Amino acid sequence: MPLELAFAEATATGPRKENQDALRSVQPSAALAATKGHLFALADGVSGCLDGGLAARATLQALAQDYYSTPETWPVAQALERLLLAQNRWLQAAGNGQPLLTTLTALVIRGRRYTLAHVGDCRAYRWHGGRLTCLTVDHVWQQAGMQHVLTRALGLENHLVVDFREGELDAGETLLLVSDGVWAALGEDSMRHILVDGVMDLDATAQALVAGALHAGGQDNASALLVRVDRLPDISLADTLANADTWPPLPALKPGQAFEGWTVVERLAESRQSLLYRVRDEAGRPWLLKTLPAALQFDTLAGHALLMEEWFLRRVAGRAFVEVHPLPRRAHLYFVQREYPGRTLAQQLASDGPLALADWLDVASRLLRALGQLHRRNILHRDIKPDNLHRGQDGELRLLDFGLAYCPQLSQDLQDSPGTPSYRAPESFEGAAPSPAQDLYAAGVTLYQLLTGGYPYGEVEPFQRPRFGAPASVLRRRPDAPAWLEDWLQRAVAVEPGDRFETAEEALLLLEQGERQPLARPLPLLQRDPLRTWQVVAACSLTLNLLLILLWLYRH
Repeated sequence: MPLELAFAEATATGPRKENQDALRSVQPSAALAATKGHLFALADGVSGCLDGGLAARATLQALAQDYYSTPETWPVAQALERLLLAQNRWLQAAGNGQPLLTTLTALVIRGRRYTLAHVGDCRAYRWHGGRLTCLTVDHVWQQAGMQHVLTRALGLENHLVVDFREGELDAGETLLLVSDGVWAALGEDSMRHILVDGVMDLDATAQALVAGALHAGGQDNASALLVRVDRLPDISLADTLANADTWPPLPALKPGQAFEGWTVVERLAESRQSLLYRVRDEAGRPWLLKTLPAALQFDTLAGHALLMEEWFLRRVAGRAFVEVHPLPRRAHLYFVQREYPGRTLAQQLASDGPLALADWLDVASRLLRALGQLHRRNILHRDIKPDNLHRGQDGELRLLDFGLAYCPQLSQDLQDSPGTPSYRAPESFEGAAPSPAQDLYAAGVTLYQLLTGGYPYGEVEPFQRPRFGAPASVLRRRPDAPAWLEDWLQRAVAVEPGDRFETAEEALLLLEQGERQPLARPLPLLQRDPLRTWQVVAACSLTLNLLLILLWLYRH
């Protein structure tokens, strides 16, 4: 059962020369409504500034256009905040030194929840069961006679602070966005009487609120936007995950079998979490079909995890990730991804040993770019290691296996941190929540291993509680490595999250700057080149002994 909303809006100029209020209601496609929600917004341009009406209209235009272009994995509040911060900078620049200001209250309804973003003195109310509840706080001076002076508005200051509020929706309730020209003129008691008399006719109610404000002597523009929740969706999970409960498990497939448009080549691999088949499409191109093993075929959580992995892969499409087939025909629980000729870096490491420095630098930069793309989409991989890095014959490095990937507010929080123990960050053993810093640590351990063949803190066995001291020196294992790389890798695998790179972009920048970066601490000769150090010591000792022998012979 889909979400059903009814909405209406009304606005009036009143005694002013110009209406500087702006209203916007966006009803997107069903797919966007499921992932991004329905957007409603009210902006009130600040009179006395350069052009308050322009500020209000431009803000709502930018919000309506750009909100649905933000990554679907971003929480609603994060997407709204990013856009409003950018709009705040635009308003300050567009005014050419003159104030260009507007207040804003925006509402996003997605699934069974709402999110409010609020700056200024418009208000959001909730009307349900005969009760009218204000959901926002006015950003005005609280001294007597100063309540008309704003303390926050878009374009007012360089540092914009937005109030956010989230909550669960109830069927039958109505959410109201009203400008100060309505609530200040009417008061909440009069608003309540109007809602009691006509909330079932939203258009009439919106018009009544605006007309009532002007009739009560309001001297400002008056605007109202009402949204009524007629029906809530059955479940709050994304539509993708809902299919896990309706699709039957995949039957056992045999080589040569035709199945839903695919030809099975072979059963390729099976683990505790997944079963992998090599298949070909009708054009003979190779693909990998991933489903659940027999032990998990009726496990709802495992089914959700499988479809969530597919969902993540669709949203990080790019050269650094595998292509997922659109699957127009699917009646069972599985997904299909492209198979690429090549091998994993774990296979390359086992066959050829540690990477040459030039090859390593190429891998490191590609891995960090892929991680940066993931983190900008608010996705954590949580299982970065050489086994999950694939070098294709086309030269691309691809990040594999999103079975443990995590997105805040979408993924289920597990008590035990997943991932391969040797690549897990120290704080994850203490129960810390998933974070980009843990992905960056795993990438650091991976790159350390690809360069040296070992682990910075030694290999960690399952169920072991490791201790983290100082990481082993890179230069002792790779004397040919430049000295700056020692410091870079030690920062990448630092025990404390705050000592690591803050973002993948920062790590990539410092890596590319390379030898131009000053060392955080001088490296002793013994650490830089232990073999040559001992050769020099031995030569000096031999020379000294020879001199002593010659001196003894000379005296005797």
